[in-house]
Amino acid sequence: MAEATPALRKPVFTKVNELRPGTNGHSLNVKVVSTKMVMQRGGGGRPSGPQARQMRIAECLVGDETGIIIFTARNDQVDTMKEGKIVTLRNAKIDMYKGSMRLAVDRWGRVEVAEEPTDIAVKEDNNLSLIEYEVVSVEA
Repeated sequence: MAEATPALRKPVFTKVNELRPGTNGHSLNVKVVSTKMVMQRGGGGRPSGPQARQMRIAECLVGDETGIIIFTARNDQVDTMKEGKIVTLRNAKIDMYKGSMRLAVDRWGRVEVAEEPTDIAVKEDNNLSLIEYEVVSVEA
């Protein structure tokens, strides 16, 4: 008995200026503008346990023709995020850090070099990570 598998859907790509706080499931093609390592912890100390793995976090400025945003790259993602590369982010989400948006890809998403590397003219004067958001509670 063979079950019919549903056809794979083509991903719908989002532009940087369409990103909003608290959203997830975004697929984007972006160009890496700059990369800055913010944390690098080796697996020194105990050879086993949760501290055995190396932990690296880099803040990368990525963007497309509509704007730029800071992407938080973790561990193996750091190696992919080289300046000038065009990368595809799949199942990306928006994290809030000190009231501003950060783009991130967790274990359920993928960061990969774009299959069709086209040059993207990045619009650098629209940085979505510079916009500060405030949590407002609405009383009923």
